[in-house]
Amino acid sequence: MKKMMPMMMLMGFLMLLGIFFTYQGVSMQNRVAGEEAKFHQLQGEYFSISKAERDSAETGSELNQKLVVVQNYPSALLELKLVGVGKILTGIFILLFGILIALIMMPVRLGKMIKESSMQNK
Repeated sequence: MKKMMPMMMLMGFLMLLGIFFTYQGVSMQNRVAGEEAKFHQLQGEYFSISKAERDSAETGSELNQKLVVVQNYPSALLELKLVGVGKILTGIFILLFGILIALIMMPVRLGKMIKESSMQNK
């Protein structure tokens, strides 16, 4: 049993790490809906102003700063979505890797146990 303890600790660590990554990714995906609502509100505020007023805004004015925010928001949303999906996939990969290790180690451990029991019976 003591021989199995380091492997069990490694497996537990892998499972926790996989769950952690998956949780992070899911929480990022959950934030997307709220951020999209903010983005649509910002777009509505900016584009509700007349075109002439938007075009005549001075450089560095509040209106131009709003435009910069509106233009940068899609890339921030895309990053949030893609990094979230990446973390979910990383978590799934780690969990599957842990399962693979367990499946590989089972026959090895079983073989050792059978060998030990056959040695004791002789």
